[in-house]
Amino acid sequence: MINLIGKRALVTGGARGIGAAIVKALAEGGADVAFTYRASGDKARALATSMQGTGRRAIALHADSAEPAAIPRSVSEAIEFLGGLDILVNSAAIAHSGTIEDLDMDEYQRLMDTNVRGPVLFSKAVIPHLAEGGRIITIGSGLSERVPFPGVTAYAMTKAALVAFTRGLSRELGPKGITVNLVNPGSTDTDANPADGPAGDFQRSMTSLGRFARPEEIAYAVAFLASPAAGVITGATLTADAGALA
Repeated sequence: MINLIGKRALVTGGARGIGAAIVKALAEGGADVAFTYRASGDKARALATSMQGTGRRAIALHADSAEPAAIPRSVSEAIEFLGGLDILVNSAAIAHSGTIEDLDMDEYQRLMDTNVRGPVLFSKAVIPHLAEGGRIITIGSGLSERVPFPGVTAYAMTKAALVAFTRGLSRELGPKGITVNLVNPGSTDTDANPADGPAGDFQRSMTSLGRFARPEEIAYAVAFLASPAAGVITGATLTADAGALA
């Protein structure tokens, strides 16, 4: 088992999908977890309650990652509840489909604010609180490396920005003994992209394994990077896409 006993984590966008699986995986490893949510209040509160039933401390914090003022506030609330912070997982993101020609500028701005500015500002807010051995892990997308179909250009662009962010921040925080890494999932079976959805067969056809990832499989990759076992890994991208980029 991955040993995270005594660690304190903040997961953004942790109420559902991959984010919720990350909350569970970190708690299974022994960490106490705070996580943010934007709209899924009932799911967030239910998840926090279920984590407390395992003996781990957990709290759901309402915060929209697209709102700059909500970020330092939620970080402060997490630290107050947890008594400190060792791990940040930037999981909150929104999807977008459509061509650049038809791109609505308000929609574009919210996409950038959530998917790019959000991870930057959350990282900025937690850095002063991380000691040696701290972890910053961000959830990207395999689309940052390959865009095999039209209609996801703007979304892929936001995820590609996280590659450079991860590499650069690893250089800044390396002297402090803090690692910074990126996990790039491929097609993952969530409410937002169900394996039995209309595009499921097409997405499976692009993978080596012929299947979608399960959210917990992405979460265990995150838990590994958060653990002492990954102490020498930083500035790296861990691709978890069932072989879509093979």
